[in-house]
Amino acid sequence: MGLKEAVAETDRVRELVASCPAGFAVLSGDDATALAAVAAGARGVISVTANVAPRAMSQMLAAALRGDAGRAAELDASLRALHRELFVETNPIPVKWLLAHMGLIGAGIRLPLTPLAAEHSAGLLAAGRAAGLLA
Repeated sequence: MGLKEAVAETDRVRELVASCPAGFAVLSGDDATALAAVAAGARGVISVTANVAPRAMSQMLAAALRGDAGRAAELDASLRALHRELFVETNPIPVKWLLAHMGLIGAGIRLPLTPLAAEHSAGLLAAGRAAGLLA
């Protein structure tokens, strides 16, 4: 059993972890603060960023869970812009747009999704490049 906590407050994560029974998992639901949540006792993250950067998210969380704060912070820093830009519009619009630009899915979408607004494409492309996902 577990709980997804998407409030970006490490004190809240600590409070939940302390009040839950043994074997109950508290998981972050916020990519941007997942590293801090793990440091506060969360056991993982339900991630949007992992849809486009699964290896980097997995490596970041593995480092955090084994106590390698330096490596975890380094990996998280490379994903920071991606964490932000994947939420410029309703999920999964930015995820699908970036996956299409990575060549992993086709460009077509179906309702109720709409195309990514043109003003968000440059930021999302830059975040994808910063995370090493695009050339």
